[in-house]
Amino acid sequence: MAERKAMIDRDHDLPLTRQAQALGISRGSVYSLPTPMSERDLALMRRIDELHLDRPFAGARMLRDLLNAEGFPVGRKHVSTLMRRMGTEALYRKPNTSRRHRAHPIYPYLLRGLAIDRLNQVWAMDITYVPMARGFVYLAAVMDWHSRKVLAWRLSNTLDSQFCIDAVEEALQRYGTPEIFNTDQGCQFTSEAFTGLLKAHGIRISMDGKGCWRDNVFIERLWRTIKYEEVYLHAYETVSHARLALERYIDFYNARRPHSRLDRRTPDQVYFKPQPQPLPKAA
Repeated sequence: MAERKAMIDRDHDLPLTRQAQALGISRGSVYSLPTPMSERDLALMRRIDELHLDRPFAGARMLRDLLNAEGFPVGRKHVSTLMRRMGTEALYRKPNTSRRHRAHPIYPYLLRGLAIDRLNQVWAMDITYVPMARGFVYLAAVMDWHSRKVLAWRLSNTLDSQFCIDAVEEALQRYGTPEIFNTDQGCQFTSEAFTGLLKAHGIRISMDGKGCWRDNVFIERLWRTIKYEEVYLHAYETVSHARLALERYIDFYNARRPHSRLDRRTPDQVYFKPQPQPLPKAA
């Protein structure tokens, strides 16, 4: 129910009643809105997100101290609560702090020492928090590691599996099948529905060491780029506004923004460059 309810777009031209009918959910559940977060908490969450990008090792205690020094009177427990709401945690290895679903299996990390030197060898996926003028959404993206191209992405107002699955299905339909798919150990990615989709396409599943940002560093850099070059420069009024703005930026990122680690080429230039064909064998 929660996953289907998250697909409701309150800014769409199609009436909410018709959307609910198409998704097979009750009209009453659509019109019952959660209690909005306070402006103070939304401001704190935005600043926590900015601090987390700059100091990913900072946990709730350090973030509390940094916020207090900036004039935000807040306690550690409240910082922890907001971080959980955002899906954010300090990025360092630590025992027994995984928030994965206990019933979901964890897969080994397959990329250590692997030379990633071709297209569709490894895809990666992650989720990040996106602040808006009054509220926030979550952004999920699928990236090809070799070219840094964003293959597909989705927005959602809940941290469920379905919007991640939708993005993966689009990437598979448009760009084929990768050899390896890497994620973190979040419950969205360890769910049977998500891993089953990858297995059905014969894709090997790789998962980061818990809390180790280096295991998925390229997509962490993507979040930093998107936030500093797009998200933090705007205050999205609606989810539709956020979706249109991010679509424009991601198109720019893929097709026009040069990357120093790609020899100043764009992800599209790398991804769509004709691949060298093997020489014919001598007779």
